[in-house]
Amino acid sequence: MRMQESNACPTKTIEELVFKIRAVPTKCKRRLIAIAGPPTAGKSTLAETLQNVLNKTRNAIATTVPMDGFHLDNRLLALSGLQKYKGSPETFDVDGFVTLVKRLTVEDFVYYPIFDRTQDQAIAGSGVVTPDCETIVIEGNYLLFDEPLWSELVPFWDFSIWIDVDEEEIRNRCMQRWVKLGLSEEEAKERTEQNDLRNTRRIMNARVPANYVVV
Repeated sequence: MRMQESNACPTKTIEELVFKIRAVPTKCKRRLIAIAGPPTAGKSTLAETLQNVLNKTRNAIATTVPMDGFHLDNRLLALSGLQKYKGSPETFDVDGFVTLVKRLTVEDFVYYPIFDRTQDQAIAGSGVVTPDCETIVIEGNYLLFDEPLWSELVPFWDFSIWIDVDEEEIRNRCMQRWVKLGLSEEEAKERTEQNDLRNTRRIMNARVPANYVVV
């Protein structure tokens, strides 16, 4: 499965992926689909596309829940000396995220935070999963991460997708992202090399196999 330059999968391929997803028995109240991959791999774009096709192919509701809403606040990161490493596993409320995933399996209404990239902070209670939601597409860097606490997520996934992107492409995309958000070329390079690519290698070296790989 090969991504187009726009980071959107061909419709035919998405439909094939939806067919595979629907063929997998659900483990709980809702079907939980995990999309994992390194920074800027195209997780949110694939999640949105997959959600839209799922909603069109059957009289049921699918929604997307991003992991990024569980970023720790910048003030907490500053106190712990982790602000420059924002985006690394240690800068997320992993316990809170695991609790959210557990709640999604049994509760009718579930509220969750959404990360606002322009404000660089999570907004509490800004997303909701309703009782009529059948499938939840969850996207984030560490959904297939085989390290303590994060690994507790894996058994919840009915179907998992890994997006595999070349490191040089990740470097270019991260640089572009930070420049668009107002960083200088030098600042963008430092953040990319010292944080994003370090996290990329860490994820690649400690991930569990996915049901489906997007290249």
